[in-house]
Amino acid sequence: MSRLPLAGGGHALSPDEQDLLILEELAAHARRGAPEMLQFGSLASAHQYLPLYRLWRRHVHVGARVLDWGAGNGHFSYFLVRAGYRAAGFSFMPFVYQTWLPQGAPYTFVAGSEREPVRLPFEDASFQAVASIGVLEHVRETGGSESGSLGEIARVLEPGGVFVCWHFPNRWSWIDVLAKRVPGKHHHLYRYTRADLKRLVAGAGLELVETRRYGVIPRNTAHVLLGPARDAAPAANLWDAVDRVLASPLNGIAQNHCFVARKPGSAGH
Repeated sequence: MSRLPLAGGGHALSPDEQDLLILEELAAHARRGAPEMLQFGSLASAHQYLPLYRLWRRHVHVGARVLDWGAGNGHFSYFLVRAGYRAAGFSFMPFVYQTWLPQGAPYTFVAGSEREPVRLPFEDASFQAVASIGVLEHVRETGGSESGSLGEIARVLEPGGVFVCWHFPNRWSWIDVLAKRVPGKHHHLYRYTRADLKRLVAGAGLELVETRRYGVIPRNTAHVLLGPARDAAPAANLWDAVDRVLASPLNGIAQNHCFVARKPGSAGH
């Protein structure tokens, strides 16, 4: 298993130190031309995943069997492997990140088929946790459905296992509302209220553990707005601080929801 290096003083890295190192590595992959790595175009943009890493670590123990559902460009799979999880990736996109995953990593990639947009090629109760990082809102675009996909995710989770959903678009996001009015600007076709996500979770037979809205200021354009300071840690930390300050008064129009749901039953490990 790939292990994170020791910190300069000879002590093992803390989880927060590990996470910052992983983000720096991903930003370096983006600079070297790793495919579709816009989220890591700057350190300030990459920091959008720090709260995700902390949320994941809170609910999923290191060493667990986990699935990166809709692995895409592989950035969350990279985190899982570097942080010590036994991970699998599933995606309709080609497996293009084999050259930058750590060598000998405990990782398996399984390709999906758009002919079967919902079905997952895994046995029942295969995983202790499943992640959706900006994926669930896109399933209708490939002929699937949110309820169908959540039902399959519930099937492959073991009892007591958790589903962590990140970057689930908020119906009232000011960023998406504005982007929709700019020709050629990316925006989400489907956005959701808290009532929608509660309905979807309950319909899949899962129990909602926690949910919140986040992301008041844009992240993927931070490299443009920050200019030469885009990869400076102080600038990234300032961006985080401004986002946190605005999160309370402007929470209703934040960009995304995140939520954690659990499959009823006792874990089998």
